[in-house]
Amino acid sequence: MIDDRKKTFAASEELIQRMCHRRFGIGADGLILLQENAGIFEMVYYNSDGRPSSMCGNGGRCFVRFLSDLGLMEDSVSFLAADGMHYAELLHEYVKLQMSDVEEVNVFDNHIFVNTGSPHHVIFEENLNDLDVQKRGAEVRYSAAYPEGVNVNFIHQLSPNRLEMRTYERGVENETLSCGTGVTAAALSLSILGRSHDNEIKVKTRGGNLQVFFNRNGNSFSKIFLIGPAEFVFKGKFQI
Repeated sequence: MIDDRKKTFAASEELIQRMCHRRFGIGADGLILLQENAGIFEMVYYNSDGRPSSMCGNGGRCFVRFLSDLGLMEDSVSFLAADGMHYAELLHEYVKLQMSDVEEVNVFDNHIFVNTGSPHHVIFEENLNDLDVQKRGAEVRYSAAYPEGVNVNFIHQLSPNRLEMRTYERGVENETLSCGTGVTAAALSLSILGRSHDNEIKVKTRGGNLQVFFNRNGNSFSKIFLIGPAEFVFKGKFQI
């Protein structure tokens, strides 16, 4: 997270790759710039490969916490991201982030495709513990069906309103411990298949637990909220 309201950060693929490197840099799944235009905060997100990315749900929650830590907001805020404006609230240690509306969920024979600000391929699996997410995820991500790439989510339903999941993220090109737009896609998939009739889904990821609330109208969803914690870890200087 970088406060770039003065727009002095010279972003390049090489620099962002170096900063996100887990052995020779800070180590991260991505880099987020806080910028401001005409009084509107903007979240500018890059994947760890150094390329600009689509919406990052967990990054958005961290962005809100960052604004709060800098004293730039109180209980709520609206900000611009790659997929448009987002509204968010602080609920003590939790951040409640409104996601983009989803107009359509595409159901196929063995998977679901849904764009929740980022494109997601959702697959139901019985055993997530022994799953080779790197191998299986890359096969889908680089398949001919997705010339622009896709995020791949493997989910297992634990109860009518609870599921667990693992995600392969494009741009990181590996498994990440949690993916906010992927969690949202998984929750909507559960609903669209009739596996759950609740409008609140709890999701367990390897990085922590999240909740998704939504309103459903046929094949579309609105008032989608992603809720979970966002914790300050450290601050420092990186020599460029």
